[in-house]
Amino acid sequence: MGLDFTAIDFETANGFRGSPCAVGLTKVRGGRVVDEASWLMRPPANHDHFEYHNVRIHGIRSEDVAGLPRFGELFPEIGAFIGGDILAAHNAAFDLGVIRSGLEVSGLAGPAYEYVCTVMLSRRCYSLVSNSLPFAAEEAGVPLVNHHDAAEDARACAGILIDIAARNNANSIAELYLSLGLELPRQDAFDPARDDLSKASLAALSAAAGGRSGAPVRPFMSGWPEEGANPLPNIDAEPSHPLYGQTVVFTGQLAMARPEAKVRSAELGARPESRVTARTTVLVVGDGFVASDLRSGRLTGKARRVLELHDRGQPIEVISEGEFLQMVGGYAGVAAV
Repeated sequence: MGLDFTAIDFETANGFRGSPCAVGLTKVRGGRVVDEASWLMRPPANHDHFEYHNVRIHGIRSEDVAGLPRFGELFPEIGAFIGGDILAAHNAAFDLGVIRSGLEVSGLAGPAYEYVCTVMLSRRCYSLVSNSLPFAAEEAGVPLVNHHDAAEDARACAGILIDIAARNNANSIAELYLSLGLELPRQDAFDPARDDLSKASLAALSAAAGGRSGAPVRPFMSGWPEEGANPLPNIDAEPSHPLYGQTVVFTGQLAMARPEAKVRSAELGARPESRVTARTTVLVVGDGFVASDLRSGRLTGKARRVLELHDRGQPIEVISEGEFLQMVGGYAGVAAV
C-alpha cells in the first residue's frame, strides 16, 4: 500500500461552511500527483449570497458562478473523483464541514471519509510560528503563488503531506499515523433525512429562516476586551480536532466576544487562558491579523511575546481569528488561511 490520498480545498461564498463556490482536488498515488480537478459552483439555494470578506480573499463573485450547477448537483462528480480515498485538507475540520453542511442544506446524504489534517501534522512535524498554508508549504518546499485558488491550495496541501511522510520515512498514510502514534480520524456517513444536522447547518438554517444572512457580528468596541472565565476543556472532545489539547490565549479585538471564544475552544478540548505563559501553545490574534503580518511586524504585544518565546524554543503557534473561527465552526468561511 503506497502513499495514496486525495487532497481537497474549498472556498466559500460566505461565513457558512455549507456555501462552497469552488473546490480543488489533487489525487496522489505512490507519493506522486497523478490527477487534478477543480470546479466553480453555485452554493446551495438560500445560502448563495457572497460576502465582502470572502470575495476579498478568494476573488470569486456571484457573477462568476451565475448559471453554474449548484454544489449538490456537482457533488456526484466530486465524490467520484475522490472515490474511496483518504482525504487530506489543511484544517480538515473546515473542509470536511463544507462537505457535510453543503450536502445537509441540499437535502442530500454524504459518504463516510477517513481524513488527514495537514495543520495537525504540520504542528507535529515542523516547528513554525504559524502553520497556515503558506508557511507550511514554504517549509515543505512546495510552490504556492496564488493562495486561495482552490486548485493550487489543494496541490500545496498534497505537497505538505508528501513531505511530512518522507520526513517520517512513511510509505503510506497508515505508516505515517502509526509512526506518530495517531489514530486516523473519520467523518461518518450521514443522511439529513435521518440523522441530526450539524451545528453549523442548524445555525445557518435558523439564520435563513429569520431573514438574516448569517450569525450576528459583534461590532468593534474600543477599550480592553472582557476576558471572561476560563472554562475547563471538554475531556470528551474529538482528539483529532486541531484545538484539542491546546492551551489557547486570545489577543486583540475579535468579532466573537472573547468569553464565547473561550467556551467554544473549551468545548473542542482546548484549555483557554488569559495571558501568555510557558503553557501557551496557541495564540489567537484579532484586529484583522493575517499570517503574513508575522513577516510585516504588525503585531500585538502578546504576539511579540509569542515570537520571543518561539525563538527561545517554546512551540507556540499564532493563528488569525479567521482560522480560529473555521476551527470552531463560526462564521469565517474561507479555507486554508
